[in-house]
Amino acid sequence: MEHFDDLETRSAEGREAALMAALPGVVARAQEKTSGFGAILTGVDAAEIIDRAALAALPVTRKADLIERQKAAPPFGGLAALAPGEAAHLFASPGPIYEFEGPRQGFWRLERALFAAGFRPGDIVHNCFSYHLTPGGWMLDGAARGLGCAVIPGGVGNSEHQVQAIAHLRPGGYIGTPDFLKVLLDKGQEMGLDCSSITRALVSGGALFPELRQAYAERGVAVLQCYATADLGLIAYESEAREGMILDEEIIVEILRPGTGDPLPEGEVGEVVVTTLNPDYPLVRFATGDLSAILPGQSPCGRTAPRIKGWMGRADQATKVKGMFVQPAQVAAVLKRHGEIARARLVVTRDGDADAMTLHCEVQTGADAALVAAITESLKACCKVTGAVEAVAPGSLPNDGKVIDDQRSYG
Repeated sequence: MEHFDDLETRSAEGREAALMAALPGVVARAQEKTSGFGAILTGVDAAEIIDRAALAALPVTRKADLIERQKAAPPFGGLAALAPGEAAHLFASPGPIYEFEGPRQGFWRLERALFAAGFRPGDIVHNCFSYHLTPGGWMLDGAARGLGCAVIPGGVGNSEHQVQAIAHLRPGGYIGTPDFLKVLLDKGQEMGLDCSSITRALVSGGALFPELRQAYAERGVAVLQCYATADLGLIAYESEAREGMILDEEIIVEILRPGTGDPLPEGEVGEVVVTTLNPDYPLVRFATGDLSAILPGQSPCGRTAPRIKGWMGRADQATKVKGMFVQPAQVAAVLKRHGEIARARLVVTRDGDADAMTLHCEVQTGADAALVAAITESLKACCKVTGAVEAVAPGSLPNDGKVIDDQRSYG
């Protein structure tokens, strides 16, 4: 089996020694180059942070707090080690959360995931992540070009035009959310256009449900997935073995008991917390809000890095719908626009092969069609994702503080 580089097959002991040797420098840079970690890590002697036990004693910084951090210390909450003008791209994701791409090639390290999914130099790749304000399109575009591939910047939507480009340019690979590939393949079939050149795909930004992966396999497309964020870059990726997700070589991952800084043993489900070696964004114990667990043993593909079970939901109530994070604060913004709503709960489900969300609203005075339509527009505006609205009887929603109820199965 081919591997991206020798790092993927080094001994577990060698990998751990290299990561721990780099750790004091990461902590020192975070303290010295960022005002945020300068304050968070006050009194910490970076030279003493030489193993996981010492790392576990440091404070956890949560992605969920980024919105407030960035409001207080714009633009990046005092966590970036370079000035905004030194970046290559600046982004504005829903929340809003602001991110950046540093100027060096391989900033997000996603080349490794593309290689594991079968992408090679000289391939043509159709990239269907968004290029508009949010980083997804640029993250995978840069990685594919860094690997030596030509990229069709498809972005999202406009499926008819995209299918015409696929039929003419004959890309061998697809990059995008799990659901949108089906939209394109179905549209090609509907239009009588040949999209069979696509035989492999790397997907992210949403769950790859087993039945959807099988449906793609039956259409001749081998689909693997990766787990990445705009803050941390690549966290983990699948290989052809499809047994868990292999951790990237340039991060330190801990699985913590949700809401604490306490590491959990192998196999226990907890929050994914990452320390990255990125000199431009030296995040120390950065809590993603995602749940997973470390798997025992090594991958049959020959890669020796630890593996996680995959994305297993959220430690907080935020969730991804159609590749976009939806936060409780965004649901609250809908309620602020409509004083008629006494209580609401956003329910996320699957509608066939696609994500679906419905905002259940208790409306004291009753909801006519005009009000439901207005709330529906507000939901789309605040969450950046289209959803339905359903009026329910006053007092019918549980009084348990839950704002987002993700009812999808990740088995």
